Amino acid sequence: MNIPAVIASELNVKVSQVNEVITLFGEGATIPFIARYRKERTDGLDEEQLRVIEERQNYLTLLQDRKATVLKSIEEQGKLTDELKAKIESAVKLQEVEDLYLPYKPKRKTRGTIAVAKGLEPLALFILNNPNFNGNFEEKLAEFINEDKGVKSIDEALQGAKDIIAEMISDNAEVRKALRELMIDTGKISSQKAKVKEEDIQPNKKDVYDIYHEFIVQAATIKPYQTLAINRGEKEKFLKVSMVVDNNQALSVTYKRAFNFKKTIFEDILRETVEDSFQRLIFPSIEREVRNHLTEIADLHAIEVFASNLRQLLLQPPINNKIILGIDPGFYSGSKLAVIDTTGKYLEGATIYPHPPQNKMTESKAKILALAKKYSIGLIAIGNGTASRETEFMIASLLKENNLECHYLIVNEAGASVYSASVIAKAEFPDLEASQRGNISIARRVLDPLAELVKIDSKSIGVGLYQHDVDQKLLNQKLEYVVVSCVNYVGVDLNTASASLLTHVSGLNKRIANNIVRYRETNGRFANRNQLMEVSGVGEKLFEQSAGFLKIPGGDNALDNTFIHPESYSATEKLLKMCGMNISEIKEKGSFLDLFVSQKGSITIADSIGIGEPTLNDILEDLKKPGRDPRDEMPKPILRSDVLKIEDLEKGMVLKGTVRNVVDFGAFVDIGVKQDGLLHISQIANKFIKNPLEVLNVGDIIDVTILEINIEKGRIGLSTKS
Repeated sequence: MNIPAVIASELNVKVSQVNEVITLFGEGATIPFIARYRKERTDGLDEEQLRVIEERQNYLTLLQDRKATVLKSIEEQGKLTDELKAKIESAVKLQEVEDLYLPYKPKRKTRGTIAVAKGLEPLALFILNNPNFNGNFEEKLAEFINEDKGVKSIDEALQGAKDIIAEMISDNAEVRKALRELMIDTGKISSQKAKVKEEDIQPNKKDVYDIYHEFIVQAATIKPYQTLAINRGEKEKFLKVSMVVDNNQALSVTYKRAFNFKKTIFEDILRETVEDSFQRLIFPSIEREVRNHLTEIADLHAIEVFASNLRQLLLQPPINNKIILGIDPGFYSGSKLAVIDTTGKYLEGATIYPHPPQNKMTESKAKILALAKKYSIGLIAIGNGTASRETEFMIASLLKENNLECHYLIVNEAGASVYSASVIAKAEFPDLEASQRGNISIARRVLDPLAELVKIDSKSIGVGLYQHDVDQKLLNQKLEYVVVSCVNYVGVDLNTASASLLTHVSGLNKRIANNIVRYRETNGRFANRNQLMEVSGVGEKLFEQSAGFLKIPGGDNALDNTFIHPESYSATEKLLKMCGMNISEIKEKGSFLDLFVSQKGSITIADSIGIGEPTLNDILEDLKKPGRDPRDEMPKPILRSDVLKIEDLEKGMVLKGTVRNVVDFGAFVDIGVKQDGLLHISQIANKFIKNPLEVLNVGDIIDVTILEINIEKGRIGLSTKS
């Protein structure tokens, strides 16, 4: 197999591009590094294309290795024919290889293997190879009676032969492929309420699967979330799930695929055998395969939704230059307060009890007011958990009563408790209780969402759907890819980044990240990127992969605060010299730089300074916006100073809202009342859309119209249709 050629064909790119990428991977280059700094070699392939090349290379290499193993095994058995070898070598999926290998796999004890041990395989082959036999079949059967081997009658001999043929049919790759396609295309998934004993129900689990108690749907059209819901209900023993297929059609397909001849005097025997093979062997096996196939599709879809939501959440714009008060609301245990400065440093904390059962509202307001005045707090971040809206009412009234020039916003606190009990949190705040660390995290999520959220297991951030039901290995791989992509897309401040953040930088790992932090603690701030080479464990290759993503504001070299790689500093200096400029003038004269390059020609200039045209274009962008944070171009969170109640809403009212989560059937939008509103997929656009992610992302600021209000159930229906 020519793996680069196969991948190039699938991606519709040149083989040379794929070969370059594979070579770069072999040299230890990371995807973020290749995407940003090796555009000339890959002809501009982006991160997603590079990721696909990596995944397909791994899969096709595994496929190639498996083919070699299978061919060797069959050859050692002396059963490898040229036709079989050609089929295995031309297979493009692991499933095809396994189907072809199935007849030659060592088998456990089965009815078929027992019959073979009794010497009945020649009888089975006789039935298959003599469609026009016109002799006495009973006499033929009698030849196989052997009491020593346990064959006592012609009926036992015939049954043994049928058992052997049934397994031959079940092992037939063509049969399995045809039935798999039939069941996927025409089969149905059925679920019913299971009869379950009370003691068999898992602790803290409730039957929330009413809509699946009498449910049937085409396998070809089942929604991913339906697959995952049914799987969960089955796992929790509330549902009984099965596949339904047209029996006659399935038996007809099996018979036609299994036997090449059209007529045989043994047709009745073979049809009985086909039915037994299908019901006893093939259907249960293919049913598992089809359901696994549907689950895989659902997993991939759910993981993609989760990954898309996570990416948008991580790339929420930071709110700079504000002293922030974080509040982790609560009833019985009180509400925790934490003040952080503009760099995220913890200044002071307290616990207040404004809500039942203590009801110390006046005292609580006084404490918050004192902190607000003491630190000139500009923003209050309220966690969205228990007592969130009650706390919001308190803060809104406090701001109004005291004419404070301060705003508040509701922050997704998912994962804050996970962080507060983590090793990272204990290392950051060894003298604080876990409950106090959580609200520091809430405040910091406003200051810099990316820097704070990378400290938490991505699955705990609360933007997924069925994240605990999908393939965990695949989920972790995808989410780690998203985190790495986001961190390197934004870049990190080498002098302030935590070890948790540095770990995700291209080329770095946990050990090197900790070494960088220790170097800072011992030697003070990094003055330039070259000092990275002084950190234990950092060699030339690691420096190459990471340096461009590590920024140093206010360092010795202004280029160190850009995405321009140190390997391109010389070319950048030549470019500036050609223009008669220095880097300090770029912000004011950036347009002149563009004009100069367009007049001379970008290819001409790139050649003269020794770089490729894509790298030149990137340098021009970085020079015009040194220190640029790409998140600054995204919509800022909505800051509020007053609060709405659900009773204040009216149908037709138009409000601004923040998209909190996107799922298959729509999106949940925070419009400033206690309950997030549901923006159903049918209300997102005037045209038909298959997936809300075509239009919406987590963090989007959108105008919504109130469509429906159910105060009793706390439900709000929204629309963005014109």
